[in-house]
Amino acid sequence: MKSEQDFDAVVVGAGFAGLYMLHRLRSEGYKVRVFEAGDGIGGTWYWNRYPGARCDIESMQYSYQFSEELQQDWEWQEKYATQPEILRYAEHVADRFDLRRDIQLGSRVTAAVFDESTARWNIDIESGGGSQQVTAKFCLMAVGCLSTTNKPDFAGLEEYRGAVYHTGEWPHEGVDFAGKRVGIIGTGSSAMQSIPVIAEQAAHLTVFQRTPNFGVPAWNAPHDPAAVRAVKADYAGLRARAKARPTGVDFPFNEFSALSVSDAKRREIYEEFWNRGGLTFLGAFDDLLLDEAANETAAAFVREKIREKVTDAEVAELLAPKTIIGCKRLCVDSGYYETYNRPNVTLVDVSETPIEAFTATGLTVAGKLYEFDAAVFATGFDAMIGSFTRIDIRGRGGLPLREKWEAGPRTYLGLFTAGFPNLFMITGPGSPSVLASMIQAIEQQVDWIIDCMDYMGKEGLTVIEAEVADEDAWVQTVNDAAAGSLRSTCSSWYLGGSIPGRPRVFMPYIGGFPVYVEKCDNVAAAAYEGLRLT
Repeated sequence: MKSEQDFDAVVVGAGFAGLYMLHRLRSEGYKVRVFEAGDGIGGTWYWNRYPGARCDIESMQYSYQFSEELQQDWEWQEKYATQPEILRYAEHVADRFDLRRDIQLGSRVTAAVFDESTARWNIDIESGGGSQQVTAKFCLMAVGCLSTTNKPDFAGLEEYRGAVYHTGEWPHEGVDFAGKRVGIIGTGSSAMQSIPVIAEQAAHLTVFQRTPNFGVPAWNAPHDPAAVRAVKADYAGLRARAKARPTGVDFPFNEFSALSVSDAKRREIYEEFWNRGGLTFLGAFDDLLLDEAANETAAAFVREKIREKVTDAEVAELLAPKTIIGCKRLCVDSGYYETYNRPNVTLVDVSETPIEAFTATGLTVAGKLYEFDAAVFATGFDAMIGSFTRIDIRGRGGLPLREKWEAGPRTYLGLFTAGFPNLFMITGPGSPSVLASMIQAIEQQVDWIIDCMDYMGKEGLTVIEAEVADEDAWVQTVNDAAAGSLRSTCSSWYLGGSIPGRPRVFMPYIGGFPVYVEKCDNVAAAAYEGLRLT
């Protein structure tokens, strides 16, 4: 008989992955507990409350599909849902499926150690100033890909007397910047969303940019009721089309090269996709992420749009990336470039002359002091692996996961890592994760994991772990897929580029969502080929 501290499965994290994992485990009769560090559910959408925070996948697709009733009943208000609306959706799901009774909030998992003598995981949790330990046969990591913030260690930061914020850990009560001078460091996705909103509030906003990013307009708007009815009348068709796409998202795309049409026709197509808005812009031609010459036609088009939007020619050139479009994650913006036409906004280029140090009143660049009352760090995350390695996870022989992954993450299907039995990772490195529609990727992986666990139960098996040779082969498959894409050619967070000293390894699987699903299905059909079950 299990004690109150012994579980069939422990789930780490109560975001969309943890919620669905809990729902499926409980439906299959497993004794399960979810531990969540935050004081509320929602994961990424619980923590990321910065001004202007939205999803860059259209709301009708950024949602669960496991329940037709849920799909039909929930009413999304806008084309791109805001953080508060997405959080309300997560809370609605938790209440609708009575999930909260098995979620322990305010409880950070600090360690998970595999006990070879019992074939169970010993899991340490810090909660409310105290600590506890539980055991579980299965440890399921639902920690998210963009959950652990990246906080650069600037010289002199401890001397700065103003307020300091990070977009990934925004105060839940919000921040009033009215009448304040604000400095923001970074121009990635969270910055491009928050800068227009902060600029409207602040007396003055100074933006410190190291690397400009490409942005395409969202053209966000309230949903057209007729369009919503059309989607809901054939939600199954939408989901089926999405599953067949490399990104797991259904959107219009052209299956011919940017170089196969005339200049006039190419521009016409780019205008069409620009006016549609969003990440679908990269679907204008099928070789934009494969052929550098084709990519340059798209990059040149967007640079021209930036120059049209920004009145100061020098500022426009600083904002226009000279790199490959789509190499870093394409940003979806609402009024970002136009914000630099405001008299209360200053852009400071720190690519050639980096930030030197903070002072009591601001920071210095090239010997010049920029003063502000509040500093905002829009410096992103320790992406893909930070949420795993900040926990002391130890497998066979006490091997620390952070030591095994020192030269880059090594997984089998992004679900397992050799030497760590009965440890499952949801949207881990080596899976499509951030290069697919995240909730669709979550549902596919959770369903696969549940089928695997059920198989083990029926066959009387207690331990599952990846074979080293098959893990090596999958790592090579992930690397080979990345080598064929232009996404692997720049220093993006896909490669750990936001973390100084991190080995450059392309972490998500870029071979396409349908290809990945087929591989997972084939592994299962072959009695879980590549996995040792005992």
